[in-house]
Amino acid sequence: MGHGKYIDPFKAGDSLGLRPRNDNVTPSEASVSHHRVKAGEVLNLEYVVLPGESKDIDITIDLVGPGAEAHIKALYLCKADEKVNFHILMHHRAPGCRSIQLINGIAGGQAQVSFRGTIVVAPDAQQTEAYQENHNIVLTDTAKVDTRPQLEIYADDVKCSHGATVGQLNADELFYMRSRGVPEAEARTLQMLSFLSPVVPAGREEEIERVLRSYAE
Repeated sequence: MGHGKYIDPFKAGDSLGLRPRNDNVTPSEASVSHHRVKAGEVLNLEYVVLPGESKDIDITIDLVGPGAEAHIKALYLCKADEKVNFHILMHHRAPGCRSIQLINGIAGGQAQVSFRGTIVVAPDAQQTEAYQENHNIVLTDTAKVDTRPQLEIYADDVKCSHGATVGQLNADELFYMRSRGVPEAEARTLQMLSFLSPVVPAGREEEIERVLRSYAE
């Protein structure tokens, strides 16, 4: 829940420390977007970060009209020394708005991944629905994932949740598939495909599967 006085983060800017700096990513590798979603509008965003890409993805969304919606799906795949940073600021400013964020990814090698997600619900944004999830699989001891979801709620009549996980491939599931005759590489691929399936954009399933098979080799 929010504490103290409500401050509009889009007016306060960097004074709140809500916009990150990443000195390891060049401007050409950065993706910065700011969206204002008006009454009744629906915004859909999808992001895919493939192996070999270092990205700084900075998204700010301002839901300014009643009934506005925003949906974000993103996935990342790192297998070397990539640096990938997600920063999402979702600001509910009007009543009856809805937002859903789901970011899943797999980190191997010496990759470094960070997620910073903040949902702000203004005092007038009653009947808000806001959900945020970030789930990560780490394949090596040298890959690092840092995830920090945050809620700032200043209204009473809301449904909001956030969650984050960092884990490894499920050893029990791998054992079960191998006991049924599935080769280890195929079992690893199938588990990773299942993990990423909620965030794979339509039409890119075969591309993502080819990438994952290179992980499992």
